[in-house]
Amino acid sequence: MKILIIGGGIGGMTAAISLHQAGFEVEVFESVPTLKPLGVGINLLPHSVRVLTNLGLQDRLSETAVATRELVYFNKFGQRFWDEPRGMFAGYRWPQFSIHRGELQMLLFRAAQENIGQNRIHTGHHLHSFVEQDNQVYAKFVDKDSGEILTEVKGDLLIGADGIHSVVRQHFYPNEGPPKFSGNVLYRGVTKMKSFLTGSSMAMIGYADKKMVVYPIHQTLDEDGKQLINWVGDIKAEDVQFSIRDWNRQADKQKLLPQFESWRFDWLDVYKLIEGAANIYEFPMSDRDPLERWSFGRITLLGDAAHPMYPIGSNGASQAILDVDALTESLQSHPDPVAALQQYESIRLPATAKVVLQNRQQGPDHIMQVMEERAPNGFSNPYEVMSFAEMDAMMSQYRRIAGFDRDTLNQKA
Repeated sequence: MKILIIGGGIGGMTAAISLHQAGFEVEVFESVPTLKPLGVGINLLPHSVRVLTNLGLQDRLSETAVATRELVYFNKFGQRFWDEPRGMFAGYRWPQFSIHRGELQMLLFRAAQENIGQNRIHTGHHLHSFVEQDNQVYAKFVDKDSGEILTEVKGDLLIGADGIHSVVRQHFYPNEGPPKFSGNVLYRGVTKMKSFLTGSSMAMIGYADKKMVVYPIHQTLDEDGKQLINWVGDIKAEDVQFSIRDWNRQADKQKLLPQFESWRFDWLDVYKLIEGAANIYEFPMSDRDPLERWSFGRITLLGDAAHPMYPIGSNGASQAILDVDALTESLQSHPDPVAALQQYESIRLPATAKVVLQNRQQGPDHIMQVMEERAPNGFSNPYEVMSFAEMDAMMSQYRRIAGFDRDTLNQKA
């Protein structure tokens, strides 16, 4: 069986590796001419690291990624009110990794080249159109800039892993319209500075309309003892309309700094963190409504093409990797590929729809908004504001929804 994968991002490259190792013939078609290590930080939760481990990639990840030790929540005054261990420090069989998105992309790209061969990964090939006919899928590719037709390829299946602006998704949902803007804008950057807390902590500070997420993405310290720290400022937009999701649009640092002027804590100087970034990228936080179906005959969707979601709860890339696992297992267990894609959809569509909708409610970060509403001027004892049991219930609920409840996950191979 020959499988055409549209998109060479995290989901597409992981799918290429997994499906090849399962015995399928795979070709990848990526729109951009050259894959580059773009972006900032990303988190991989234990359920997705399990999949990558089974593909033989955990050792490579651990060479550069930080094994996240703890997740810690603070209010806007820098007061701690919730913390929990993460990954193997919480008893999972697999770590939680924090890593530069570009490093993860290139790691998967190199692994895919080794698995399927360099000649089966085609960059600069933008999907123009496709059709299913006589139990085959025929796909036509063009140069995106010139419009020149490059090639037409046939396969037994086509997997649309081509992101939030997916050509494959648009084919089946031509009237869907643009992504839905949440009203918040994310400002993202990386800064070299002294480690904070444990040196492998993920900190969440603030509340729904003004939040900062901070975590290290490289375990090595430089000659000055500084670590590469990833940060995300999440701000309610004022008189701003965004319609395009773009990770790489540069932002003006001077517009962001005044928002965090007073966020100078004894454990972290947020203002200095922003000030020290060489570049800041602006990202309109957006998603799409869950679909009724992903699979159409011998064609299906995967990752952001299937379920773009707010980057809350460290789930975007992780859910794409879980898609790959379910897709591979379904194709292995069904001789009929159409039935296999239907089974894949039945497993992953409802699961990801729950995460999309939960993330619209701030996912696990809802705990921050509750604390802000109940104690806008801070607290002397957080448990007088919100009991441990109430906070624990919020966090546990999200782990179950997102599929990384520890005891359930640890039972898997």
